[in-house]
Amino acid sequence: MSTRDEPFTDRFDVCGVTADGAAWLASAGTYPRSTLSLWEDHPAAPVVLPCGTAFDVVSAPAVFGRRMLDRLWDEGPGSGPVATFRGRMLLFAAPGTAQRLPSLLRWEEFGRTGAIPPLLCHGTGDAVTVPAPLSAAKSALTSRWLVAPDTRHPWLPGPEILLWAAVRAARTAVRISIFPPADQDAKVYDVSRRR
Repeated sequence: MSTRDEPFTDRFDVCGVTADGAAWLASAGTYPRSTLSLWEDHPAAPVVLPCGTAFDVVSAPAVFGRRMLDRLWDEGPGSGPVATFRGRMLLFAAPGTAQRLPSLLRWEEFGRTGAIPPLLCHGTGDAVTVPAPLSAAKSALTSRWLVAPDTRHPWLPGPEILLWAAVRAARTAVRISIFPPADQDAKVYDVSRRR
């Protein structure tokens, strides 16, 4: 496949989750050893894990999520683990983020017309499908790690950092105009100086 078909082939692409990262992911579930033994036998198997204890997940549309991720790495503190799943970007966040982020987004968007697309916040009581520790060739386009977990205690952004990234991503969104661009060689006169 060409790079054009795979929009996420660059510095965030990794080959897989480390053993410590897998242990951290498995710790979110009720039976971590069962999850780890499943991955030992089937390293390309995605798993559904509960949110709220080890991590929360903020799910964004793929393009907007990528803008958020770019802001986090280019201008901010970086990100925690990040995955894609069925056309959405899954940003792993600190527990409690799913409860706080929606109210921060409503406050930020007060009086505006929705520059930030709907972000799905998964916290306590929710579960998400996480990609397999090793991406299978056939499922790599629907579910894979962009920033794979590599430690037992990864840094996870909180709601304020994700709000900052969402606002910055919304500001850098490409605006399409129906008007042609101004002629760069045109002479511009300052009419405010008329006598």
